[in-house]
Amino acid sequence: MGRLYDATWGRAFSALYDRMLKGTEDAGMRDRRREVLSQARGRTIDIGAGTGANLGLFPEGLDSLVMAEPDPHMTKRLRQKLAERGADVELVEAGAEKLPFDDDSFDTAVFTLVLCTVPDPRAALAEAARILKPGGRLLFVEHVRGDESLARWQDRLERPWKFFADGCRCNRDTVANIEAAGLTVDEVEHGELPKSPPLVRPLVWGRATLSA
Repeated sequence: MGRLYDATWGRAFSALYDRMLKGTEDAGMRDRRREVLSQARGRTIDIGAGTGANLGLFPEGLDSLVMAEPDPHMTKRLRQKLAERGADVELVEAGAEKLPFDDDSFDTAVFTLVLCTVPDPRAALAEAARILKPGGRLLFVEHVRGDESLARWQDRLERPWKFFADGCRCNRDTVANIEAAGLTVDEVEHGELPKSPPLVRPLVWGRATLSA
């Protein structure tokens, strides 16, 4: 019954995802994505691309753009958007922890509201580091663990929130995980995810680099 529920809710969650995030995107999250993604260069991969919230926000002149997404329900919607826009994007159905690409094959890797959901964020970040060229960029916009008082509630409510939000964990220290993957955090800013519940409101964004 649990697996049936997961499959059913996953399908429903994917169908509702864009509508659920519309207020957040319109209130500033889309602009935040565009600001961070403006730093993408060369061959770029959007890891955990979901339904394609980053479509149209990357700068012109990239060598190529790959979008990787493992969820079949998200992928279906992403594929439809790519077809509607005629976007020159390679879509790969693959999870963040095991990407089907050679070492040192990308100039830029992107995570936006993804590292909360992947089962093993450190493995995902290590995989991003593997496929990045020396000196390559990791761009990120992620909701994260809050201050001490909020973090207590995030820890208490992690399981029900994960159940409701289709695998999202609200209490991850993403900047520490990026550093643990051997990447150097060059820039990081803190703010809030607009029009979102307090559990997922703390937001970080910035850039990390793989040592040359």
